[in-house]
Amino acid sequence: MKLDFRRPVRGSRAAAAVLAVTAVLTSVAPATAADADVPGSQAPAVPLRVATYNIHAGAGEDNVFDLDRTAEAIRGLHADVVGLQEVDVHWGARSNFVDEARSLADKLDMQVFFAPIYDMDPATQGGDRPQYGVAVLSRYPILEAENHDITRLSTQTPNPVPAPAPGFAEVTVNVNGSHVHVYDTHLDYRGNPSVRKAQVADMLDVLAADPGPKVLVGDFNAEAKAPELAPLWQHLRDTAPNIGGTYPAINPVKRIDFVTVSPDITVVGAQEVATEASDHRPVVADLELHQRGR
Repeated sequence: MKLDFRRPVRGSRAAAAVLAVTAVLTSVAPATAADADVPGSQAPAVPLRVATYNIHAGAGEDNVFDLDRTAEAIRGLHADVVGLQEVDVHWGARSNFVDEARSLADKLDMQVFFAPIYDMDPATQGGDRPQYGVAVLSRYPILEAENHDITRLSTQTPNPVPAPAPGFAEVTVNVNGSHVHVYDTHLDYRGNPSVRKAQVADMLDVLAADPGPKVLVGDFNAEAKAPELAPLWQHLRDTAPNIGGTYPAINPVKRIDFVTVSPDITVVGAQEVATEASDHRPVVADLELHQRGR
């Protein structure tokens, strides 16, 4: 059974939605011995493979839309949790109006949470809402999910000004009894770093409100040494500082796609993966969790 988290979860309605989701997930994935209250220092490490992938709306480096090719590239990562960026949901002709989040989840037999950045009115009455954003795929149960606002400079409105807008995804995943917060982001692409600087501050505020181990993935649209990213490295660890570039996919010249983790997570290894299924290369990291519960 696949569960599909389609909408932002907030406020009192959020609590009810989370309780309902948790109840369903519990019926699908019963607790195991690993769910026991075991002190983190005594519990064995729990492995987790996490990836990030900007899928270019399902188009390869050749600009040909082929979601089966995208799915095969993701499958080849053998990841437990994957953060996706540039995900179309009924967005337009470039992706055949497909719900890419749902379609990829079905192809890969994974749960999905889609967090729209843009959520537009349908072109015709009763039609599908064109949406574009980020998504998280998971082989493990998603216990909670939320679409957070961060500062954005819209590409869909004339004369935009920086303002809070959705599209910063958070899921809480139960990994064999260890609960981990996974966040998925797509930062501003413009040469002026001011919006990215504000986005970093907004994301850190969200992370600070959550206890336990944390993984932040995404397309940061900046390299690790960019000044606007410096505050991140005071709280998170770059899992792959010595790998090759991730953009463009063919002969990459810069590394702008990241898997980052809180200090309480062990990094076993990480790599970028050569593929032309998008204009970005994915990054995959092998991690170990050391805490049980939240």
